Amino acid sequence: MTKPLVEIPLRGAGGEPVDLARTLNSHGVASLPPNRLDGDTLEVTLAVGRGRARTVTLAPGRRGHARVDGDANAGEVVPILRTMLRLDDDLSPFYAVAATDDDLSWAVGGAGRMLRSATLFEDVVKTICTTNCAWGGTVRMTTALVSELGPKASGGGRAFPSAAVMAETDEAFYRDVARAGYRGPYLRSLAASVAEGTTVLEELEDPELPDDEVAARLLELPGVGPYAAAHVMTTALGRYSRLILDSWTRPTYVRLAGAKRKLADKTIEQRFKRYGPYAGLAFWLYLTRDWVE
Repeated sequence: MTKPLVEIPLRGAGGEPVDLARTLNSHGVASLPPNRLDGDTLEVTLAVGRGRARTVTLAPGRRGHARVDGDANAGEVVPILRTMLRLDDDLSPFYAVAATDDDLSWAVGGAGRMLRSATLFEDVVKTICTTNCAWGGTVRMTTALVSELGPKASGGGRAFPSAAVMAETDEAFYRDVARAGYRGPYLRSLAASVAEGTTVLEELEDPELPDDEVAARLLELPGVGPYAAAHVMTTALGRYSRLILDSWTRPTYVRLAGAKRKLADKTIEQRFKRYGPYAGLAFWLYLTRDWVE
């Protein structure tokens, strides 16, 4: 085996273990371009500034580490990969509660991190592309954005496009190529406000902001409703107080809980109330335990 570009220790900020396979397969959006997932291995093309991009592979390395391979500068890609793996988060408070829950004690071995994108802008765009459509439509839209607008790496892969490029792209692309439907104007408007600096999404990562304010600011963004706001908070911002309640999560919970009929959202929320700020994370892990064998 060739020497890796670098190895990243799989430990969270509280010293807790990180399960690489469960992190990479933590939610559906994690599999969208420019990510290419294959079990416990991720190939991703990352924008590294000045219109440049690099393709790297993240895979299991020696015990307790992830191996990074690719024609790249470690100093450029490792900070991005650490952000994507959320290695600066401390999930030990969540594990302390999960250890006492028969349904979730399995998670303390390292499950729970949500793979985020390289930028918050990318996560918001991808989330908007999941709203009110079948999964095939989400894949079509994000694939078009990356393959047509993203900066190209030397190996041929493309990274996610910048806000400036998306803002400059005409309506015909969103209508005829991405076939984004009503989302097209929303995506262009969001991209323009980010490119102009009117919207600074990174402000939402301020730990001093309360969840309610973060949710309110997300809801002000074009194309973002209650579902999308909860999704971005959970999968991208590491704010787990809200449950992602939609047409898949509700019936899946009913089935797994063995309920005989549809349950009210408040009933579902009550089950995870003991987790406090991690309620949404506990709910998601309850639903996705069988995603990774």
